[in-house]
Amino acid sequence: MHGEYKVPGGKLIVVDVEERDGALSDLRIAGDFFLEPDEALDRMRAAVDGAPADITAAEVAERVRSALLPTDTLFGLTPDGVGIAVRRALGRALSWDDIDFDVIHGPVVDPMMNVAMDETLVEEVAAGRRKPFMRLWEWNGPQVVIGSFQSYDNEINQEGVDRYGITVSRRVTGGGAMFMEPGNCVTYSLVVPTALVDGLSFEQSYPFLDQWVLEALEKVGVRARYVPLNDIASEVGKIGGAAQKRWANGYMVHHVTMAYDIDAAKMMEVLRIGKEKVRDKGTRSAVRRVDPMRSQTGLEREAILDVFYDHFKQKHGATDGQIAERDLDVARERCETKFATSEWVHRLP
Repeated sequence: MHGEYKVPGGKLIVVDVEERDGALSDLRIAGDFFLEPDEALDRMRAAVDGAPADITAAEVAERVRSALLPTDTLFGLTPDGVGIAVRRALGRALSWDDIDFDVIHGPVVDPMMNVAMDETLVEEVAAGRRKPFMRLWEWNGPQVVIGSFQSYDNEINQEGVDRYGITVSRRVTGGGAMFMEPGNCVTYSLVVPTALVDGLSFEQSYPFLDQWVLEALEKVGVRARYVPLNDIASEVGKIGGAAQKRWANGYMVHHVTMAYDIDAAKMMEVLRIGKEKVRDKGTRSAVRRVDPMRSQTGLEREAILDVFYDHFKQKHGATDGQIAERDLDVARERCETKFATSEWVHRLP
C-alpha cells in the first residue's frame, strides 16, 4: 500500500507498507526531505513497523517522535507528516487526488440562502447525491453573516441594519461577523470528506485547505499568507478569514470570505466593533484591518472570480457543476425552518 503527503512549506513524504494479521509490516519511508543522520530513518521506521493497522496519524507521529534524538535534524519532514502518509497508505485518509470535485459559480440567491446551502449541500454530498465541490457565492442584497457562537446584540447595531435594509444571518461555523454587500466580497465554500484532513490539527487544516487560493491570489498579484488560526493576510493588510464545521456524517464545510471593496463607513454603522479589536488602535484603524482586494489587484471582481474558478478546476481536475432547482427548494425550506427564524438568528442574544 502506498501513501504520499506534501508537508505545507516542506517536502514530500512517501510511505509504502503492507498489512499482515492486522499489523503494519515492511514499512518504508522515502521522499525528497533532508535528514541527518541517516540512521534516524531506520529508527523512525522501526518505531512504526508492527503497529496496529488501525493506528491513528497522531499515534504514528508520537511513535516517530519517540524514536528521534535531540541531535537528529529534520528538514521538510515532520512526524505528523509521516502519520498522515501512513494513514493515506492504509486508505484511512484521503489526498486531493482521491476526490472527484465539481466547481460551481453561483447562482445569485437571496442572502439567507447561501448560509442554508452550507448545511443542505453538505447533506447532499454525504448522501452521495452530489460530488464534493468548491462553490463561489453570489447574492442579491446586503447582509451581515455572524458566526455561530456570536452574540447578536454584541455584534449588530440594529439602527444601522434597519437604515440600510441589511439581512442578518447566522452561519453554522464559528468566527467573526462579515459585512457583505453584493459585489464587495469574494466568498467560497469547500465541501470535502473530513478524511482529507485526517491527522491534521485544526490549525494545520486551514492553510492546507486554502493552499489553492493562496496560489490563485498570487496569480492576481496578491502575495498572501496564513495568519493562525484562520486569517488570510497580504503585505498591506488582512484580506479575509476562514471558518469550518465538521459533521458526524464524515463531511465538512470550509469557507472563506475575502474583502473586495468595502464601504467602511456603512460597515461601521452596521457592526459593533468590540473594544478588544480597537484597543490601542482606534476605530479608524479597526476599519483598516481588512484591506480590499480591489486596491491591491486593480481587477474587477468578476476577473478575480474567473481566476479562482479556473485555478481550482485545473489544480484539482474538477468538472463544471451547478446548483439544481431541487437544491434551492431544499435550502428555501431550511431557511423557513431554521436559518431565517428568530430562534436561530438570535440564539445568542
